[in-house]
Amino acid sequence: MSGEHDDGVAVSYKALRRGTRVRGSDGAEVGKVHRVQDNVRENIFDGIVVETRAGKRFVDAPEVAHIAERAVTLTIPAADVAALPVPRSRLAQRMEQARVVRRARRAARDIRDR
Repeated sequence: MSGEHDDGVAVSYKALRRGTRVRGSDGAEVGKVHRVQDNVRENIFDGIVVETRAGKRFVDAPEVAHIAERAVTLTIPAADVAALPVPRSRLAQRMEQARVVRRARRAARDIRDR
């Protein structure tokens, strides 16, 4: 592969490694992959958490243009990354998922018991 950046071959989000470079659509590096966010049960890519100079930022899946062995390219310019939200902790996400499951079970039980 020739060109300005040699990112290697495209890979699945499941193969994306911590520490992989992340750059904006303008080519400027914004940070490194901290972790991949996914919904394991439904096999859905939610986005990535990027470690930037300003701290961790959550990049939603639609803002991820290309995932390769050595770099991730975003659909947004590097300057826009600082405005992205700070990611929620995994513990907070698991607690929210547990609440949703409990509510769904309770609603199903209520419907069944009517």
